[in-house]
Amino acid sequence: MFGRDPWGGPLEISNADSATDDDRSRDLDRGALMRQLDETQQSWLLAGPGDQAGKKKKKYVDLGCVVVDRKIFMWTVGTILGVGLFIGFVMMIVKLVPHKHPPPPPPDQYTQALHKALMFFNAQRSGPLPKHNGVSWRGNSAMKDGLSDNTVRKSLVGGFYDAGDAIKFNYPMAWSMTMLSWSVIEYRAKYEAIGELDHVKELIKWGTDYLLKTFNSSADTIDRIVAQVGVGDTSKGSTQPNDHYCWMRPENIDYPRPVTECHTCSDLAAEMAAALAAASIVFKDSKTYSDKLVKGAKALYKFGRLQRGRYSPNGSDQALFYNSTSYWDEFVWGGTWMYFATGNTSYLSVATAPGMAKHAGAYWLGSPNYGVFTWDDKLPGSQVLLSRLRLFLSPGYPYEEILRTFHNQTDNVMCSYLPQFNSFNFTKGGLIQLNHGRPQPLQYVVNAAFLASLYSDYLEAADTPGWYCGPYFYTTEILRKFARSQIDYILGKNPLKMSYVVGFGNKYPKRVHHRGASIPHNGVNYGCKGGFKWRETKKANPNILIGAMVAGPDRHDGFKDVRTNYNYTEPTLAANAGLVAALISLSDIKTGIDKNSIFSAIPPMFPTPPPPPSAWKP
Repeated sequence: MFGRDPWGGPLEISNADSATDDDRSRDLDRGALMRQLDETQQSWLLAGPGDQAGKKKKKYVDLGCVVVDRKIFMWTVGTILGVGLFIGFVMMIVKLVPHKHPPPPPPDQYTQALHKALMFFNAQRSGPLPKHNGVSWRGNSAMKDGLSDNTVRKSLVGGFYDAGDAIKFNYPMAWSMTMLSWSVIEYRAKYEAIGELDHVKELIKWGTDYLLKTFNSSADTIDRIVAQVGVGDTSKGSTQPNDHYCWMRPENIDYPRPVTECHTCSDLAAEMAAALAAASIVFKDSKTYSDKLVKGAKALYKFGRLQRGRYSPNGSDQALFYNSTSYWDEFVWGGTWMYFATGNTSYLSVATAPGMAKHAGAYWLGSPNYGVFTWDDKLPGSQVLLSRLRLFLSPGYPYEEILRTFHNQTDNVMCSYLPQFNSFNFTKGGLIQLNHGRPQPLQYVVNAAFLASLYSDYLEAADTPGWYCGPYFYTTEILRKFARSQIDYILGKNPLKMSYVVGFGNKYPKRVHHRGASIPHNGVNYGCKGGFKWRETKKANPNILIGAMVAGPDRHDGFKDVRTNYNYTEPTLAANAGLVAALISLSDIKTGIDKNSIFSAIPPMFPTPPPPPSAWKP
């Protein structure tokens, strides 16, 4: 058979070339067997294909991208597993073996004192006490308040006793609730960090629940308010049993407790409106209760504006103990809180009316009491609050002029606290004399410390390093230094090395002017006059009134631990409210003020700008 040779000439194809592949394979095998094989080739043939694969598998490991010697691979895997097991074993031991963690640093002295100061409010509770009240020598008391008065005939059970007696003065009580609420609004995170948020909120609600009972809180318009429960006038030598003549535990009271109502009491109404409005912001997460507080606050403020008059007319029981000098400062104070609680600018218009500021004494810089924040004069607190509004929201026209005035006045008040300006005297021990050497100075001192510390936090939050006193610039730290110096004095850094907060430190007053604390909790009812022996004894009180800040030292840094001298040893609700506010402000928790919560009800100051026009087309 021939074919064409591509190189030219014929190509011969033999029959052998037409054999199949299997035939050719057999021919090759026969040929190979006919040849002499060397030893290596013979070993290959004898081993067979299976054995050859086995030897390769034992010596190498194919990882896909690389072939690794099996011994090296096994050592590597073994080492990794061994190290992993060792680490796991060590971690298991670390978890199982008990460890001694270093204890957290102890709370600073302000926080420690704050825990105690709040307990004073627990001891002052009136009515049915909660099981967790925490004051073992107190029990249910005054369970018929209001119901036993033939002219009122409604329950006024609850609230707080004012001081060492059992009277419920609604004017300073409302102010105390406003102060506690203000401190929570500004420093909620601090309260939460030290575990006191629920406690302080419960105390505020205890007070506001009672205040809601003192008028028709479900009505839009009211015509009267309860001013106080109980009577304390003994000035005419009367021996008629009442809350000042008798020295007995609140739980044993069996004498009548008259209710005093007022029909023209703008100061009390506006202060109560401030208390309910501020509390409504504290409880804004509980909408039903918050709305109830706002509704009551609106009725109170409306009543105060329509029915003008002081709640403490001359000769009244209120005038003897908590006399109000005017109601104009309450209009500014209450109007400010009403604006924050509702966002209604009509309240802001009242609070910033130039005539209102003038009546409240905003321009009376020559007054010896100018800038002294008290339960009677709220103007300094109002100015700080409205300065806050200007710093963070800046509402502009028509409020800017008066807000700028208030802001400037706030700066002046802060300057007056500094000793170099001689606005107030200081004792040799360093206590500022805001009441000019008169008794019971500490209630004024704690309020000033709170305002100074709070205002420094405002400035810091507004990225402002300080403020001017005339041509002189002072940093915010100067304000904090002043506030700390005053609270440090109260807590023991004074010539007597004595704490004026009961239960704080190693040395504190032991004979506090307080009926419940001075009478043994032994189940014996000593009666109205039977308790006189406990008032007169020189022995220390059998019950410790934890957290009570007493009235304080005299102008020479002297102090008499005498139960019968209330000018030294009596604590009050209003004073302790200021103390709590100052302590939480100074506590060493690294959080600033809450800038926004107080403004949560205020709508945007200006309308939203319209969207930009569409692109121009020819």
